[in-house]
Amino acid sequence: MNQQKNIENAIKALQNGTGIIITDDKNRENEADIIFHANTITEKQMALLIRECSGIVCLCLTPQKVKELNLPMMVQSNHSKFQTPFTISIEAKEGISTGVSAKDRVTTIQSALKKDGINHIISPGHIFPLCAKDGGVLERNGHTEASVDMMKLSNLEPNAVLCEITNEDGSMAKGEEIINFAKKYSMPIISIEEIIKYRQNSEK
Repeated sequence: MNQQKNIENAIKALQNGTGIIITDDKNRENEADIIFHANTITEKQMALLIRECSGIVCLCLTPQKVKELNLPMMVQSNHSKFQTPFTISIEAKEGISTGVSAKDRVTTIQSALKKDGINHIISPGHIFPLCAKDGGVLERNGHTEASVDMMKLSNLEPNAVLCEITNEDGSMAKGEEIINFAKKYSMPIISIEEIIKYRQNSEK
């Protein structure tokens, strides 16, 4: 299947409310993340991320949304290997218990995405926002930018939820393990490199 068809299948999946899997370069993290549209993620989908993935559920946002929510970056000087753009963590101000359950995490995301989201969240919490670069994957080839780019390509609000896929023993899923996971949950797989090439070709 060619790159354009892969991207188109992923777009259809997102528009239908299902998840996709995005892989990165073997020389980078060499990992795969499940991506859901943040505006429509369900408790069942959130439970999948908690149960089958790392459990570190991230909310990928545009710089504009991060500014609206007045979320400072987690650290001023980012020394992580790939400069993962974490802001401070968040929690819904109301409507939750401990903030850990699938229901609570969905509530936190929904609260943050309200037009006046700044009035509905507190920190710290159990959802970890990530601030995508304005230029998307053409500026930084990370999962954060890839997930927001895919929402834009799908004509959806540019907010995404991601979580890294892990194996039962807690190790990160690779290669055949990712393929088997995708088959089990009927999710299309695309790579960050495919998104880069798709954008380069379509934005000429």
